[in-house]
Amino acid sequence: MSDILFTSTATAKNGRDGHVKSNDGIIDVELVNPAKGNTDKKGSNPEQLFAAGYSACYDGALNHVASEKGKKINSETTADVHFMKDTSDGGFKIGATLHIKIEGVSQDEAQELAEAAHDFCPYSKATRGNIEVTLKPEAV
Repeated sequence: MSDILFTSTATAKNGRDGHVKSNDGIIDVELVNPAKGNTDKKGSNPEQLFAAGYSACYDGALNHVASEKGKKINSETTADVHFMKDTSDGGFKIGATLHIKIEGVSQDEAQELAEAAHDFCPYSKATRGNIEVTLKPEAV
C-alpha cells in the first residue's frame, strides 16, 4: 500500500435499510432504499453518499489542475450517481454523470480541464474501468 495520508472510517448496520455512522459522528444517518419504493422514510442511501464524496473530490481535482495550468476559475460539480440494473449478471451496478460548471474559461478550456481533472481525481481513478462516468463540462 502507498503512503497513507489519512484514513476515514464509517460503519454501516443492516445494509441499505439500516444506518451508517462515521467514527467521529459527523456522518450519522438512517439509510433508505429508494429502489424498494421507500419514499415515506427520511434517510440517505449509498449512492447519495458516494455522490457527495465524488463531487467534492472531483471539484478539488478540477481546481488543482486549473491552478497547475495557471487558470483562475470558480467551479461547481454536481454528481448524479445512478443505481442501475446490470444485464450482464441480473444484479445491479452504478454509473455517474458529473455536471461541471466552470467560470473563467472558454468551453474548449472547460472540456480540457474536466478531462485533466478526471485523470487526476482519486475517485475517478478508483472508478476507472469499473463504472461508466460521463463528464458534462460547461463554461459559464
